Amino acid sequence: MGNGLNHAHPPDRIWTAALVVIGDEILSGRTHDKNIAQVASWLGVQGIRLREVRVVPDVEDAIVEAVNTLRARNDYLFTTGGIGPTHDDITVDAVAAALGVEVVVHPAARAILEGYYATRGGLNEGRLRMARVPAGADLIENKMSGAPGIRLGNLFLMAGVPHITAQMLASLDGVLEGGAPLLSETIGCWVAESEVATLLRESERAHAQCQIGSYPFFREGKVGANFVIRSTDAYAIAACAKAVGDGLRALGRDPISGGI
Repeated sequence: MGNGLNHAHPPDRIWTAALVVIGDEILSGRTHDKNIAQVASWLGVQGIRLREVRVVPDVEDAIVEAVNTLRARNDYLFTTGGIGPTHDDITVDAVAAALGVEVVVHPAARAILEGYYATRGGLNEGRLRMARVPAGADLIENKMSGAPGIRLGNLFLMAGVPHITAQMLASLDGVLEGGAPLLSETIGCWVAESEVATLLRESERAHAQCQIGSYPFFREGKVGANFVIRSTDAYAIAACAKAVGDGLRALGRDPISGGI
């Protein structure tokens, strides 16, 4: 799929997505879902509208029905949850059944997992389950825990753990067709991320069309961070960047345009 707008479509076309949240633990109330909010805000920044969400149990028939219903009436479908190492992680099998394809072990996913678990006890049968994909699928990078997400056409299978899902979404920044092209501006600063958490949170809240990614580092014996502001609206980015820069100066720090 291309980057940004596909000019074969009318410019006022609204691209839509749906989300299937999979897991008994969500429906029982034991786990509070955070993925709906972060998928919704990420899609908004990509210029794509989250149109509907369904929460389903770890039951194959329920997942199959939700996947087929929602993908038929939206441009994209995301799922979160149920792609881990245990017996009740059945998302891959259910999606393969919904699409009428078989489940295969993806060689690149197996290699990633072998590397990740080389110093963590090796690749056992449960961990190898995380290399299984519906036939024909590509992988979505996961820098956090080795196990990749899965992409099959307009369908995206992602982790249930929110910070892992966030990493997978970040790897898809700007690559989905539809919506307005994603723009970004980077501000660097020699500051500990913890010192500016409130500033970043308040700046993002005040500029709803923007997302701020924070990427800390340790260099030259001191800590710093780059803050990447993303939006489809150049004016919104400029206003948010000004707010972040002014906030850093108020803390006695020097913002560095373009990053460090």
